[in-house]
Amino acid sequence: MTQQVDEREARKAYVRHRQTVVFSITGAALAVIMVVSLLFNFHVFGLGAYVTPTTEPNYGNAAPCAVKGKDGKAKYVANGSVGIQVLNGTGHLGFASAVGNALTKRGFSVQFIGNYQVKKGKVMVAKTDVERTTIYFGKNAVNEAYTLAGNFTDATMIMTAREDQLIDVVLGATFTDLQDTDASPQEGKEITSIEGCKAADKMTNLPADTDHTAYTAQQTQQQ
Repeated sequence: MTQQVDEREARKAYVRHRQTVVFSITGAALAVIMVVSLLFNFHVFGLGAYVTPTTEPNYGNAAPCAVKGKDGKAKYVANGSVGIQVLNGTGHLGFASAVGNALTKRGFSVQFIGNYQVKKGKVMVAKTDVERTTIYFGKNAVNEAYTLAGNFTDATMIMTAREDQLIDVVLGATFTDLQDTDASPQEGKEITSIEGCKAADKMTNLPADTDHTAYTAQQTQQQ
């Protein structure tokens, strides 16, 4: 009888031991899962961070590096040497005029103010649903584009196949106001190129240029 009682107690002790081991392992596993979940939830060490176009350099668009001069440095140019078209890509009337006038006051050479248009079939139609303010430019106006972009807080830069120096700035829904003048690029200051940029002459498959009146910085000097 005593032997049977001892066996029952031994079995109970064994079961309790196994339960303790299982519960301990389960608890430890749950703790690890909780810690890992918290790390991902709060993006510790970048874990679980979702990279969106708005968080990528230049909002996810490929960009050329600023062009360096003979001294090995890329520098912002004078606002007056930057010829631009200010185009309204939204449905807000007078938007381009207001921004164009503000840029004129900052010394930019505003060549045209109007609505952003795209080709649809055989006709040009106004496009009013542009989300991100976009600066379009060619390989011969890279530093000029950096200079203009520095006056905006929301603009992305896109290089096209354009050969002359005219720059288009298409205002989008993200635009709220220009950068403060004190924080805007100053002529002669060194440009910090966009992270991950490429040399302009190495960029291929560029978007096609649009019809426009060609512009060079010399025109400003002659006027």
